[in-house]
Amino acid sequence: MAESNLSKILLIGGTGYIGKFIAEASVKAGHPTFVLTRESTLTDPAKSSIINKFKHLSVNLVIGDLYDHQSLVKAIKQVDVVISTLARSHLADQDKIISAIKEAGNVKRFFPSEFGNDVDRSHAIEPAKSAYAIKARIRRAIEAEGIPYTYVLNNFFAAYFLPTLSQFGATAPPRDKVVILGDGNPKAVFNKEEDIAAYTIKAVDDPRTLNKSLYIRPQDNALSFNDLVSLWEKKIGKTLERIYVPEEELLKQIQESSPPLNMMLSIAYCVYIKGDHTNFEIEAPFGVEATTLYPDVKYTTVDEFLNQFV
Repeated sequence: MAESNLSKILLIGGTGYIGKFIAEASVKAGHPTFVLTRESTLTDPAKSSIINKFKHLSVNLVIGDLYDHQSLVKAIKQVDVVISTLARSHLADQDKIISAIKEAGNVKRFFPSEFGNDVDRSHAIEPAKSAYAIKARIRRAIEAEGIPYTYVLNNFFAAYFLPTLSQFGATAPPRDKVVILGDGNPKAVFNKEEDIAAYTIKAVDDPRTLNKSLYIRPQDNALSFNDLVSLWEKKIGKTLERIYVPEEELLKQIQESSPPLNMMLSIAYCVYIKGDHTNFEIEAPFGVEATTLYPDVKYTTVDEFLNQFV
C-alpha cells in the first residue's frame, strides 16, 4: 500500500501499557499516527519518557480528553481508525468513544480495549467476571450501533507472565520450587508486546479482520504450565520442585486475596484451570488467527523470550 492509502490511526490510552507499543508499530508501518493526550500528561514526569519517544517518532499528539465529548469528536474526525488501549479502570467509559465515533461519522474501524482473553468464550469467576462483563457490554454496544470493529485477543502478555513463570509476587523466575495452578495441563498462550502491536496494526486495513475477533495464537507460544516449567528447567539445567495448587484451593485463595492479586489469580484461573486460551476452535464466522493471516511477522517464541532470564 502506498503511504497515502494507509489509514490514519488515533490511539486513546496510547501512553498506557500496550498503547505505547501499538503507537510505535503504527508509525513504523507508515500510518499517520495520532495519540489523544491530556494537557496534564504532557507535563507529567512519569510519562515524560513516553511523550519524548512519541515526539521522536513524529507521533501527532492531539490534545483532548475521553471525558470532553467535543475534543474527542474533533480528534476522531482527523482519522480513519480508532484504537482504544484504555486501562481496566476506564473500560466502562468506552461508551464515550462509541458516541463520539457515531457523531464524527467517519470511522472505518474501531478496536476497543480488549488485548486479553476472549470475554465471549470465558469461564471467568469474580473479580475477573465483572471486568469481562464490561468488555462484553462494550462489544454489544459497538455491534448495536453498527460500528465496524476488530477485537484483538492476544491472551497473555509475555512480559507480564513469563519473567516469573506466573509466580505472582515474585521478581524473578523460580530456581528451586515452582507453584503450578491446577494440574498444569491446559495450554496458555504468551505473546510479546511488540508482536501484539505488529499484528494489531496489520489488521487495521485488512478486510479479513473486519467485524471479526483477531486471535493471536502462535503454535510455538501455546504451552501448558507443565511445558513452561520443563522448558525453563532445560534452560537452567535444574529440576524444580513442583507444587500443585488444586482448583478448590485456588478458588479459596481468590476469595481471600485483596486487589490486585485476586484479579490476577481469577484471570489465571480462567486460563490455567479452564483453558480459556485454547479450549475452543477459531471459526470463520467470528474469528481469524493472526499468524495464519500474517506469516511475514516474525514473532518471538516463548523459548526465545525466556533466554534473557537464564
